[in-house]
Amino acid sequence: MHNFEFLRMVNIGQYLPLNSLLHRLDARARIILYLVILMAATFTAQPAGLFLALLIVLVLLRIGRIPLNFALRGLLPPLPFLLILAVLQVFVSIRPPSALPLFEFGILKIYASGLVSAGMLLLRFCVLILTLSLSSFTLSTSEMIHGLESLLSPFSRLGLPTHDLVMVLQVTIRFIPFLAMAAERIAKAQASRGAEWGVRKGNIFQRVRQVIPLIVPLFLTSLRRAETMALAMDARAYGSTPQRTSMYTMQFQFKDAVAIIFGAVSATAILILGI
Repeated sequence: MHNFEFLRMVNIGQYLPLNSLLHRLDARARIILYLVILMAATFTAQPAGLFLALLIVLVLLRIGRIPLNFALRGLLPPLPFLLILAVLQVFVSIRPPSALPLFEFGILKIYASGLVSAGMLLLRFCVLILTLSLSSFTLSTSEMIHGLESLLSPFSRLGLPTHDLVMVLQVTIRFIPFLAMAAERIAKAQASRGAEWGVRKGNIFQRVRQVIPLIVPLFLTSLRRAETMALAMDARAYGSTPQRTSMYTMQFQFKDAVAIIFGAVSATAILILGI
């Protein structure tokens, strides 16, 4: 049955309602904390900075009481694509003119700089995926919407549709688990009708042809779900007024300021190590 458990491999977009210090922080403080770490891990240019970013994310997972094996499970779906990119990075990375190859296979030459670049690519994507997963685990849908709206409220005064942009971002993130559930149901339905789903035989092209029958019904299911959500939003008068009020009240406390300071110090340390 593990061939059909798509949702087990997709944890981005799932919220874990746990009683941890991270969950009790203000939504704005959590968004700023994750954003500064995400940006620092993106722009750091040395392995030391990426290792520090990974350590900080693991500490935050521990503080948030997130099971480590559950968080690391989200790295498995994109791992084959990351390995392909890493292999390409080994051969196309820029190397010093005087560098000597470590290994040589005919016209293919592997340099130390290429291996370092491939390792940094894998490590960077791991940090980014874990940070996005952490934000999903500790931020509910309503918290993220209200927090982003509060942070982007100055831009709404300039005429930008910040509420719509936040809603689009949130729906995109939250649709990922629904797509996994829909793919799981379609695969089980096809397997019950005799399709050889999950049988690992043949080359890669035959496996791709095996997945193609899943794409069309998954696409139609996604369109039907999107249409249902649009009708539900219209039935609730979404977009009828330019200014929307909320019953959710956010209170910024001392622990929230400490969390933001911790994020700023951590991001600074990551960037300094990356110089």
